[in-house]
Amino acid sequence: PAKHGRIHTFIATSPIHMQHKLRMTPDEVVARAVQAVKWAREYTDDVEFSAEDAVRSEIDFLVRIFDEVIKAGATTLNVPDTVGYSIPVLWGERFKELIARVPNSGKVIWSTHCHNDLGMASANSLAAVMNGARQVECTINGLGERAGNASLEEVVMAVKTRRDIFSCDTTIDTTQIVPTSKLVSSITGYPVQPNKAIVGANAFAHESGIHQDGVLKHRETYEIMRAEDVGWGANKMVMGKHSGRAAFRARLQELGIVLDGEEALNAAFARFKDLADKKHEIFDEDLQALVSDEGVTQISEHFRLVAMGAHSETGKLPVARVVLSVGGKEQQADAQGGGPVDATFKAIEQIAHSGTELLLYSVNNITSGTDAQGEVTVRLAKGGRVVNGQGADTDIVTASAKAYLNALNKIQAGLQRSHPQL
Repeated sequence: PAKHGRIHTFIATSPIHMQHKLRMTPDEVVARAVQAVKWAREYTDDVEFSAEDAVRSEIDFLVRIFDEVIKAGATTLNVPDTVGYSIPVLWGERFKELIARVPNSGKVIWSTHCHNDLGMASANSLAAVMNGARQVECTINGLGERAGNASLEEVVMAVKTRRDIFSCDTTIDTTQIVPTSKLVSSITGYPVQPNKAIVGANAFAHESGIHQDGVLKHRETYEIMRAEDVGWGANKMVMGKHSGRAAFRARLQELGIVLDGEEALNAAFARFKDLADKKHEIFDEDLQALVSDEGVTQISEHFRLVAMGAHSETGKLPVARVVLSVGGKEQQADAQGGGPVDATFKAIEQIAHSGTELLLYSVNNITSGTDAQGEVTVRLAKGGRVVNGQGADTDIVTASAKAYLNALNKIQAGLQRSHPQL
């Protein structure tokens, strides 16, 4: 069981939701909310209640339902901008009025949950904090329904950087923000845009000559926070083909990467040397992708890539040849496609006959340069299962084949994923 268990219950409170979705009267909605909170309190003392679509709910009704759920035992009240409709000045006023009008409001934690449909999720969340919210529901990289949710990294660093405004703090280790962002991006297959605040590759890059001159003279002329405070490496160690096993092990430890025993270290080091033969300089991001790709191969390999090749010529359809080991027996297939990746996937399917549906194909360059590794995420669905496959290689077509086969092996092994981010 969780060390600090919480049950979160919610019901919609806006007129449009009550009438068209729930088809319930306001009295019925209040009764259902109270019933849910009381039921949850039978299992834990920590119960959160959310008024879905609070942004379009009538303030008097919100005061009423929050009053009733507090009496029923709710300990956290969450006020969601479910459709990303509000703006900071109005969202802040809504919190201020609710906290002032709801009886016993000081006995609960007030929470905000903002969506980003108008691009103001983080700003609205911060407005709520300024007006009494002490819990912010947010996500790494701002991932979420539709246009996403409030971005954890933006909210946390705004609170930390502007303590003079917010007069509060979080207990988050901000040096883990960028590594966590990269991990989430790798798992989900959604790359972070370069100009994304805090975690984007250009977040601390200075292109303007005036800016560069100022930063060289004094960092604070154009930097309001330090890159290393959010997890960007102050000094990136570049490794190469002359780097030894001890240096490799030491760098993995510095990156917080733990391998399971000497055998795993030896396998990862062998892959590192192979990569070093293809790529002149190997950066931290390459090492993280390499170890991640090593973990991918630990999935039971019913389908294993033995060899492959793809050929493209102007005016002709690309052709791919794939040799797979299927249950220990080698099979070969050739196929044409709209591109070398498409041809490769079709060749794989001529052998696998998986019957899967391709939901996502995503490519992310791990570092800069023409010799950079490409990290590919493939999302496949079959029979209600959704799985992500991942692969990395300096050859993007090979990385794509690895990712596709990794997803097929997950399906073959029966590793059910009810959500693609798991």
